[in-house]
Amino acid sequence: MRSIELLMNDHRVIEKALQLLENSVIKLQQGKNVDRKVFETLITFFKLFADRCHHGKEESAFFPTLERLGIPKEGGPIGVMLYEHDMGRRYIKNLEDSIEKFYSGDASALQDIVENAYGYINLLRNHIFKEDNILFQLATQVLDYDTDRELVEEFERIEEERIGHGKHEELIRSINDLESILIR
Repeated sequence: MRSIELLMNDHRVIEKALQLLENSVIKLQQGKNVDRKVFETLITFFKLFADRCHHGKEESAFFPTLERLGIPKEGGPIGVMLYEHDMGRRYIKNLEDSIEKFYSGDASALQDIVENAYGYINLLRNHIFKEDNILFQLATQVLDYDTDRELVEEFERIEEERIGHGKHEELIRSINDLESILIR
């Protein structure tokens, strides 16, 4: 199933970004300097790639298709995923606010950075695990070739519409570049 493969590929990139966020927060906790641009790049990635694009594909195309094919939203895995998407948005908003305060000189905002970053990291790691190992397994049982092909086309349209032409690949490159910089 190509649609599921595309979503899982997104997950691998999101997991890489989550690791970079965790490493950066650990450095801050150790009193080391972390360039503000590191956090700005990660926040932009999470808002555009993880939420607007990836979650957008799920919320606008994938989940409604699964629901139409008999996988329940209310009281089922789709409802849980939607709830977790909303939780993630709150964590990112709070993280962004905390980073702004911290880099504007409020050292006490470090604790809020830590709490929101780890809340988001743990939420998304568990969320991805559930999608990869539960929801996507259910999806393979109900999706047929034609529906899968339609989803892939819809995913491409959503990427273009939500973040713009070529932006998906650009965001992936930004995480790969950031990883290279942080490893050095």
